[in-house]
Amino acid sequence: MTTQPVPTTELGEQANHQLPGVGDAARLLTSLRASMAHHEIVESKQLSPLIAYLSAWQSLRLSRTHADMLRDARFSLGCRFFLDDIYAPKDFSQRDYDGHRIYNFMNRFLPEATLAPLAMALEVNSLTQQLDLALAQTMRDHLGVIDRFDRAQYEQAYRLCDNYDTRARQIRLIVAVGGQLERVRRVPFVQTTLRLARGPAHRLDWHEMQDFLERGYVAWKSIREPETFLANIRQREMAILDRIYGVAGGAPESNPFLVSDGGVS
Repeated sequence: MTTQPVPTTELGEQANHQLPGVGDAARLLTSLRASMAHHEIVESKQLSPLIAYLSAWQSLRLSRTHADMLRDARFSLGCRFFLDDIYAPKDFSQRDYDGHRIYNFMNRFLPEATLAPLAMALEVNSLTQQLDLALAQTMRDHLGVIDRFDRAQYEQAYRLCDNYDTRARQIRLIVAVGGQLERVRRVPFVQTTLRLARGPAHRLDWHEMQDFLERGYVAWKSIREPETFLANIRQREMAILDRIYGVAGGAPESNPFLVSDGGVS
């Protein structure tokens, strides 16, 4: 089953809608409890060996590039959430489908400013899946890769995909999600609403999306210097992308993936 993309504001655009209040939260929670009774089960998909290996490889690469932030109490929980919930080699079909349903439902009750982080997170996730599928297909079709690859094959396939602009947009979207989360993370009712929705969500099998939302919210609130966190991600990931595509100013060949764990890249 495919999901439709969620419309979002342009990157960097500041939403001017008023943030929600207690009344909005109450109406949402009442309606959410009723809506959850109509939960739909999505058939699980077995990840292909190549996609599973690609996800694991990229997760390991990210954990090495950002090892310093994983060790830093200011950023560690946020980094771990990204690695475990975005790039983990798991089937997220149910969670992703539920995410789109929840967005479409909440859009009737909450201002756009509050929903922007969820909308953009769904877009990032969808775009990431599309890019990974394209990369795996290129490896199979042009490089004869079946289930495993090395760094040279990975980078060659990256270039063959010829989607630098889309890759750059993926990085900008990730940073933009953080910027939107920063706007709403101090709104008091958000954490309360998530906590109150936990029981109904788990009883009615919405647990994957509920757990994702709660972990994401807690992870972002734990980041003490969000501007530094986001700047590090943007600068490092763009430098790696530029190096792979041969753009001036990219990461150095002596440390092509900017690993910060002290090991060899």
